[in-house]
Amino acid sequence: MYQRGIEMSIIETMKNTAFSSAVHTVLNYLEKDPETNFPKAMDIVDKVLPDGWYESQRAAFRRAIVEESNWYQLIQKVYQLDEGVRKTFFQNFIVNSALKGSAIQTEIKQRENCNIPWAILLDPTSACNLHCTGCWAAEYGSKLNLSLETIDRIIRQGKQMGTYMYIYTGGEPMVRKKDLLTLCKMHPDCEFLAFTNGTLIDDEFCREMLRVKNFVPAISLEGFEVANDGRRGEGVFQKVQDAMRLLKEHKLPFGISTCYTSANYADISSEKFFDMIVEAGAVFAWFFHYMPVGNEAVPELLPTPVQRKTVYKQIRKFRETKPIFSMDFQNDAEYVGGCIAGGRNYLHINAAGDVEPCVFIHYSNVNIHDCSLLDALKSPIFMAYHDAQPFNANMLRPCPMLENPEKLRTMVKRTGAKSTDLRSPEPVDHLCDKCEAYAEEWKPTAEELWGERKKGR
Repeated sequence: MYQRGIEMSIIETMKNTAFSSAVHTVLNYLEKDPETNFPKAMDIVDKVLPDGWYESQRAAFRRAIVEESNWYQLIQKVYQLDEGVRKTFFQNFIVNSALKGSAIQTEIKQRENCNIPWAILLDPTSACNLHCTGCWAAEYGSKLNLSLETIDRIIRQGKQMGTYMYIYTGGEPMVRKKDLLTLCKMHPDCEFLAFTNGTLIDDEFCREMLRVKNFVPAISLEGFEVANDGRRGEGVFQKVQDAMRLLKEHKLPFGISTCYTSANYADISSEKFFDMIVEAGAVFAWFFHYMPVGNEAVPELLPTPVQRKTVYKQIRKFRETKPIFSMDFQNDAEYVGGCIAGGRNYLHINAAGDVEPCVFIHYSNVNIHDCSLLDALKSPIFMAYHDAQPFNANMLRPCPMLENPEKLRTMVKRTGAKSTDLRSPEPVDHLCDKCEAYAEEWKPTAEELWGERKKGR
């Protein structure tokens, strides 16, 4: 079995190397004259790659070009960004992370029999300049930080495992602006993304982004002004508009991050909202389902089945019509085979150094100050994730907490994982009890939608 794994790894490495070469050839070709050369791009790929390799991806890209679809418009939009930033993104995200990195990750997964993440989420600080309703980070306090040296060590260990994508959460990462830029310079082969409220992005920071070239903000926006400021505070909506304007003027890539709740689901799933963020210059949008995490969480903010279904339908509709790459963290599990936490695709390290399987699920056996990344991935709670994924055959019920609370309850108790909430530790029974009714109410709708998806294939 291990020998077979090695053989498959070698084949995948050869395919990745060939595809990487094809990508470089096409990107260099497009840089000469993007608009004229776009229609010819796939001809080059077809000449470089054997028939049958990456066939579905090639077909989708070719279809987007021929039909001049919203995806084609998005590609053109990307080519209006700063050239240096664009080239760095293609190298770090596509070549280093998706191709080179995935080959290394696959090899280590097979050798160590544990999950290896594509991305590592880090909280540089627990501090934040806002206090948003329903934000789990808001409960953490503001006195904890991962040192520059610690984050650098995490990244170095991550790269040895093939991880070239690093995502900052918090707290508000931009409180540590200087250190974030320093890390970009220390690791120019990595791509860095930060979930930020956007209020600390100014002209000076945009110029710094142009200099380092490998930093992309995902700005939190909870809908239009009333909905957004109702959760984040008066005047924040306008500050976000100002930040997006600056980023667009500097030809910098950025995205939108939205937490959808029972209060704002209609705003964020409307065509007006999509048109607003597209016009503002966003190239991607990340939609997150509200999670009732923390002793002071507000379960009333959980979307009803009808509301979640609305978001599900609307995002998929606009994915085919709007020039923006949209991801629905809870409803897109079918594209990644279920829950991606526990290091399967990502893990989370909080500002105290606790290594958690998920950014929303705060239980752990280990702290990064006391162990290596590989040790953390082999810790009891991470191995419980590794052995149990996927948690449900219905990909619209992927989470071991939200849709399958009995799974999280069992894993935490069996592994002895402790609450890592930095201010008010939450017993797993308290957390899972809040999800029981939601899981049962969502199940019939999930079964209906998943049945429709399977029939449509």
